Amino acid sequence: MSSTAMPMPVGQNKLLHPILIGGMLAASFDLTAAFITFGLGNPRIIAGGLLGKEAALGGAGTWILGVILHYSIAVTAAAVYCFSSLKLEFLKTHWLVCGIFFGIAVYLVMNLVVLPLSAYHYMGPYTYRALLQGILVHMLIVGLPISYSLRRFT
Repeated sequence: MSSTAMPMPVGQNKLLHPILIGGMLAASFDLTAAFITFGLGNPRIIAGGLLGKEAALGGAGTWILGVILHYSIAVTAAAVYCFSSLKLEFLKTHWLVCGIFFGIAVYLVMNLVVLPLSAYHYMGPYTYRALLQGILVHMLIVGLPISYSLRRFT
């Protein structure tokens, strides 16, 4: 280790495992649910949020980019949750309730902030069925794996 490298603070160093494990689990579960609901071409649609609507017709490279973007978003969400736990201890101790509410928050941020700002500029209309399914999916397979990983690996 070089003398110029700054070590990571102890509180942040112990968060690497829950961030990576929770983010990867949440991304894998969510992508599986997207494949079941929307089909195997779903990563191209994800890439289209960055590249534009034409990307939905792209090839393997666009599909891979969509998967990378999907995993990046989930790991970022896990990092937000885990770093927040440094100040908000109840995120770790009450992981079940907090994970459920975090999943709802992720769903709302994705649909009310990220998608309107993406190349799709998607702002609805939202159906009751899609809203209910999206919130339930994000509560169970995004929020809970992230919160449980924090509880389990710290």
